[in-house]
Amino acid sequence: MPKTAHIYVPSPSRENLEIGLDQGLWGWRRSALDRAGTRQAVQSLTEGDFLVLGHRGPNSRVAPGGWANATLQRVIVTQVSRPYFTDSTPVWPGDDYPERIGIDVLEEEQNVPGTALGTDAMEALRLSANKQGAAVLQPGIAAVAQLADVLPLVPVLPGDATVDHEGTDSAVAQVLVRREQVKLRKNLLGGATEAACALCGRVLPTRFIRAAHIKRRSAASRQERLMMANIMPACLIGCDELFEHGYLYVTDNGTIAVSPKSNATPDLAVAAKALEGRTVADYGPHRAPFYIWHRTHIAN
Repeated sequence: MPKTAHIYVPSPSRENLEIGLDQGLWGWRRSALDRAGTRQAVQSLTEGDFLVLGHRGPNSRVAPGGWANATLQRVIVTQVSRPYFTDSTPVWPGDDYPERIGIDVLEEEQNVPGTALGTDAMEALRLSANKQGAAVLQPGIAAVAQLADVLPLVPVLPGDATVDHEGTDSAVAQVLVRREQVKLRKNLLGGATEAACALCGRVLPTRFIRAAHIKRRSAASRQERLMMANIMPACLIGCDELFEHGYLYVTDNGTIAVSPKSNATPDLAVAAKALEGRTVADYGPHRAPFYIWHRTHIAN
């Protein structure tokens, strides 16, 4: 059964929080895990378990249940991508935080009321605040599911799916990741009703356009996932799939080339060949590193 760990991050640790999210890591001082049962709780986390980080809440020195109606200025929902390990390689300034787990950020929200996470989750975060940021575990994923359910609804169009999320098959995780895709589409397309595919150039209703990661989301860092230089409009009438699976790639001069992988069937080869030699839209130095990653890791 999956479980959820709750960790409170105080205001002075904001820099460490950002570093950890960018690096896909969370760590503790040994002294923080020396408390009874705390290290065992962290060691029990397995890949796919959830980790909820709360940041900038009220005074935690209150009676149990005192955070039920509190507001956290920031809540980050992550999943464990690498179970407990020790490593003293410098990551954060000021301390090694050698006892670590790998995390994958799914969603970030601002000004989250306690009612969005539930009484039990808020109490777990309050306890974590009083235990130097130790992980406080709860069985199941009720808090994460509740948060996903109460977040403001967003319109979901065919282009909103995220096809390269290689984490858990959890429906809750997919809902949170899809919200990221919706936000990227909004930044990419604004309020437009039509947009041109970067690969084929066809102008289509935006419901046929995906905000596609050039470097796969599953391989990109948190910062890379949100960089618009790593996002291109790709149509659902073939181009997104052809690029996603490496049948097409973009060369150093910004033109589309066909991978030998496209010869899997004659019709696939014809579909890919139709785009060969076109110049991809908005190619430039800001996008080049992502296209290099794609052709090196996916197309070859």
